[in-house]
Amino acid sequence: MRLAVLADIHGNADALEAVRADLALQSPDLVVNLGDCLSGPLEVERTADLLMEANWPAVRGNHDRWLVEPEGGTVWETDARPRLSAAQRNWLAALPATRVEAGAFLCHATPGSDLIYWLHHVTPEGHVAPSPLERISRFADGITERLILCGHTHLARSVRLPDGRLVVNPGSVGCPGYEDDAPVPHRVETGTPAACYAILDRAGHDWRVTFRQIPYDHDRAARLAGRYDRPDWETVLATGWLPPQKGQGAL
Repeated sequence: MRLAVLADIHGNADALEAVRADLALQSPDLVVNLGDCLSGPLEVERTADLLMEANWPAVRGNHDRWLVEPEGGTVWETDARPRLSAAQRNWLAALPATRVEAGAFLCHATPGSDLIYWLHHVTPEGHVAPSPLERISRFADGITERLILCGHTHLARSVRLPDGRLVVNPGSVGCPGYEDDAPVPHRVETGTPAACYAILDRAGHDWRVTFRQIPYDHDRAARLAGRYDRPDWETVLATGWLPPQKGQGAL
């Protein structure tokens, strides 16, 4: 069994197309999508069409949920919401929060929330750090599947629990960094503009994880963000790093 795991596409159709081309070479038996499909200043309409055509098993992310809620969300939804058709919004609204596919448990962030980081956490000082085993295990309580898949942080990581279960975050297909203010202001930066996803190969009762970074025309994606006057997206798509914070110089 070969499983491809995608997450956090965020309307980046060019990155998704590059991953689809790589999938043709990897020949997975199943592709799953962990949500945050559509948001931001890129090509949400084209991304929605590609995902609806592919019809991969998917769960919704927090940005997907905000896009179909009557109110709320962020500037990412303000960028994207007006460009979605009724059919695309209905597709998003029908995505479940969690699901089980091929013996794997799928969620966007954690089983009980689409907002809480799982394999990483934010320190009181605003640093993003790998979560300790006790915290990771706590969120896995009650899940019987041996393979657990999550996204949301955009950071690739896999963790083996003491009972043998494996938790995997494949990284982000389409958005290599962002800023957030919850629980405290912090930044996430992957350091690469590549489109990231994971291939998992079942070996007996276990899984072998391969994190893949696929090059694509990220400069074109950056230019698209620039046309929407989003310099944060423009810089991070081009480099994998956010613009320097005010008062922060080059080292």
